[in-house]
Amino acid sequence: MTATPSPAGTANGETAAVWHVPLADPAATEALARIIAPELKAGDLVGLSGGLGAGKTTFARALVRALADDARLEVPSPTFTLMQVYDTPAGSVVHADLYRLGGAAELNELGFDEISERAITIVEWPERGEGALPATRLAVALDLDSDKGPEARTAVVAGTGTFAPRLARMKAVQFMLEGAGWGAARRVLLQGDASTRAYERLTKPSGERAILMISPPRADGPPVRRGKPYSAIAKLAESVHAFAAVDRGLAGLGFSVPTILAEDLDAGLLLIEDLGEETVVDADGPIPDRYGEATRLLAALHAKTLPGALPVDGREHVIPPYDLDAYLIEVELLVDWYVPHVLGTQVSGSVRGEFVKLWTETLGEILAAPQTWTLRDYHSPNLLWLPEREGIRRVGVLDFQDAVLGHRAYDVASLLQDARVTVPADLELKLLGLYARERRAADARFDMAAFASAYAVLGAQRATKILGIFARLDKRDGKPQYLKHLPRIEGYLARDLAHPVLARLKGWYDAHLPRLSAAG
Repeated sequence: MTATPSPAGTANGETAAVWHVPLADPAATEALARIIAPELKAGDLVGLSGGLGAGKTTFARALVRALADDARLEVPSPTFTLMQVYDTPAGSVVHADLYRLGGAAELNELGFDEISERAITIVEWPERGEGALPATRLAVALDLDSDKGPEARTAVVAGTGTFAPRLARMKAVQFMLEGAGWGAARRVLLQGDASTRAYERLTKPSGERAILMISPPRADGPPVRRGKPYSAIAKLAESVHAFAAVDRGLAGLGFSVPTILAEDLDAGLLLIEDLGEETVVDADGPIPDRYGEATRLLAALHAKTLPGALPVDGREHVIPPYDLDAYLIEVELLVDWYVPHVLGTQVSGSVRGEFVKLWTETLGEILAAPQTWTLRDYHSPNLLWLPEREGIRRVGVLDFQDAVLGHRAYDVASLLQDARVTVPADLELKLLGLYARERRAADARFDMAAFASAYAVLGAQRATKILGIFARLDKRDGKPQYLKHLPRIEGYLARDLAHPVLARLKGWYDAHLPRLSAAG
């Protein structure tokens, strides 16, 4: 057997993660490229080393085609042009062949840094450009393995720097998919939302589909209060264990959630049922009948006696309480991010203190009320329509890993004051009436007046939080697309603040954010 080469282009000869892959033929080389493609993003460099005929160009061509989502794309060798640039759904892709390069200085003359800075860059013969290429990269070393057959090769894939954990995840994904019979599936990255999770749609040659959910364990952010990070105070899920536990809990109650087909919970990986793409909205906004079924689903859930802990992976996932600290740190996002966005300045400490005091007083009855599962992101982006099923099972629910024990009104407000699509006031009122009738049918003691007060409070709390989050997504994360939703959310907030239970808080908003008065 030919000796396996050391991966080229590693930083200081060190590799933090290595994957040895036997390749039976060129088709296997191409398959490895397609496995790696979904993990790449702008700024990444993939170095391909190995002797002549080792398969570098085969690998590079397959990688470019996978990124371009075009199996027939013409990918000529850049041996003489040195670089070829492609515009793809994954962004700009640069394919470079440095075999004829006279030295690293020539790369600078070609403007390589500028071209590759925001691109996915694939470099054959990277050793000829050392000194001009970043040390952090994915290095793929290919070599012939004549003992295994005339077309057999070996690949040693090494991740350095930030690529090390990503390579470890690639290995875990492939191991899980192969074990579940999905190793040969075509993978397509799905457009994400504001979360840090990633999703891919997998399609087998037979046409069967599934969704790969990639949700690595949450890293703690900096401490913001009493030594705790924001995520811990706001009760955000630390790992995918929470999703798996709540998913199976909801499924056990008869609700439509994705069936889990395979899992590696410690790596943050789930292969789940693909519930399709039909939503509860159309170009005109909410589809009333579908929103009605989504409302009935909440009423059915809220009529049940539910446990505070759920089994997962041989242990229990304790559903955390939506406590005062969580509510408050969320509303304070308004003064931290939204106020500077609209006013260009921070509020004073005394004004902030009054804001927190008023919210603390307002939330007292919410915290004293009976608590149940609060899914927390129950709105149109996370609801799918399943016409082949019956009743409330036609509503597929997707996003609930941050579920807490909270007030029943929270998820109703999340749905009927949808942050991303306008729910007309008359439809909101109609569906509130539907919810009340369903609840009263299950429990004659249901108090609609008390629920309406809680709905206004939690609608205002959620709107306040989301205004801060969307302003933060723009300012901190460079995602200005969320700003288009601000007028809608401001309108919801103004509507909620008109309820008498929020009279004192309304005074604060009127005094310090008169823009909201105009929104109402």
